[in-house]
Amino acid sequence: MSGTRKTLLIIFGILGGLVLVAILGIALLWAALRKGEPSIRDNSVLTLRVAGSLPDYSPDDPFKKVFGGPDQSLTGLVMQFKKAKVDKRIKAILLDVNFSGVGWGKAEEIRDAITDFRSSGKPVYAFIELGLNKEYYIATACDKIIVPPPGELFINGLAADVMFFRGSLDKLGIYPDIYQIGKYKSAGDMFTQKEMTDAHREYINSMLDDLFNRYVNTIAQARRKTPEEVRTLIDNAPYNAIKAKEAGLIDETLYKDEVEKQLKKLLGYKDTDSFVAVRGGDYRDVSPESLGLNKGERIAVIYATGEIGSGSSENSPSGDQSIGSDTVVKALNDAAADKSIKAVVLRVDSPGGSGLASDIIWRAVEAANQKKPVVVSMSDVAASGGYYISASASRIIAQPSTITGSIGVVGGKPVMRGFYDWLGISNEYVLRGKTSGMFRATEKFSDEERAKFEEWMKTTYYQDFVPKVAKGRNKDTGFIDSVGQGRVWTGAQAKDRSLVDEFGGLDKAIDVAKQLAKIPAEKGVERVILPYPTTFLQQLLSGGNENSNTQVEQQRAIFAALPEDARRALRYMALMDRMKNGESMLLMPYDIRVK
Repeated sequence: MSGTRKTLLIIFGILGGLVLVAILGIALLWAALRKGEPSIRDNSVLTLRVAGSLPDYSPDDPFKKVFGGPDQSLTGLVMQFKKAKVDKRIKAILLDVNFSGVGWGKAEEIRDAITDFRSSGKPVYAFIELGLNKEYYIATACDKIIVPPPGELFINGLAADVMFFRGSLDKLGIYPDIYQIGKYKSAGDMFTQKEMTDAHREYINSMLDDLFNRYVNTIAQARRKTPEEVRTLIDNAPYNAIKAKEAGLIDETLYKDEVEKQLKKLLGYKDTDSFVAVRGGDYRDVSPESLGLNKGERIAVIYATGEIGSGSSENSPSGDQSIGSDTVVKALNDAAADKSIKAVVLRVDSPGGSGLASDIIWRAVEAANQKKPVVVSMSDVAASGGYYISASASRIIAQPSTITGSIGVVGGKPVMRGFYDWLGISNEYVLRGKTSGMFRATEKFSDEERAKFEEWMKTTYYQDFVPKVAKGRNKDTGFIDSVGQGRVWTGAQAKDRSLVDEFGGLDKAIDVAKQLAKIPAEKGVERVILPYPTTFLQQLLSGGNENSNTQVEQQRAIFAALPEDARRALRYMALMDRMKNGESMLLMPYDIRVK
């Protein structure tokens, strides 16, 4: 076969594939348009699931499930509760709580949504087949907690898991030449240490104490027990369903069909009536506008989720998310320039990232805030660079269990000499300039190079990070330095130190934005998502962005198939690789996992 014929076959094959994808997309769009809103019968029970990672926001996209992406977001779940609260056809919610991957901040936001729904007088029943700490914590906001007879509760208390890579680096002959500013700035410790330093252990214990006390007190209040009784119950966990009921941790041990019968009786069904359930997936098609919600003055909601870097944000159907300075800055500038938008809410769920990109976003937040109110809503994590981009907002709203703070800087480089020797690789440098070899991959910093590098890092911390936080929080730099030093705080601890203004989730932040924009409290608002994420089909047909092609999606699928600890190790090796050119990082020690 000739080369020309091969080329033509490849071109026609690609074109044919694109045509098929386009036809499939049009068919799906047509089916969605024809589907319309579902018919909801009176006296219905809405069945919702709390499961999976629940990213803050994920657009409806029929291709997401194909690539293993999340089929529900936290924003979408909370909206289901808000719609059901005012929908007269919905009389109760049956909540299936099952292995949720949310953090403690999002767990509190879900509890807030349940509590708000219950204020309508409608009940919420929680059904748990196997409950861990977070599942049970969410369920305690409900009217009843039900576990099937073979079910179990593993409410064994909280554990913080911190991973270190120094031993692996030593075996590979890689030396981490890292410098970090702040007594508690331990993001670099994962590379330089084999165990926690005293300062690291101090704030981990402080954070865990705060989270655990809130966990205990919340359960005690919900289950009408004393905190001491709850601590004893936790120490004696796990429990099977029967033991959990005897201990007063749950209300019933029933199978799902028995729960439905109980709800039928509660709602006045006849024995011959069938159970009328509305699936959450179908109820998503009921628009908020049809129930009088999401109407009124416009407030922009900008989601900043993931690690912070330069360029475009990523919000792919497979669930990967990152914060690109170009994308977020444009969204902030557009919202500030649009006269129909009265206020901006920046929703932050980020452990930080690039210092440069964080500063660029900070400046855009400050500029927007001079034109109209900007309120930050912190999700699970808004630390280091995530706090940096929040600092100049009019108000900062966080949950008591949000992880925030970590005001500090880390940077350095991996020294690969031992690894290269092991592989039999040799190299030489020919240099011009006194410090031109500062970031040589095979050499440690010289004394002069280290002094230069440390001076540069101190400039980032003392002349950028600390003063800008001080300006935004209306505090002096000495105070911010004292609560900074890289220390991680819970939202409750941060509020005590004036780093956070009020407690609450996204709804609370929108209420505060309404107040600052002088929108009457009784008036509704329309949430305008900026920028609205592209669907997978749009990404595929655009063909332009190197981060949005099928090859990258395949790589993500392979990465997702790896064991969790392997994925974590690869992420942190990539982080260290980013440091090798001297990039300063505003990162919390986000290898902490509290379960």
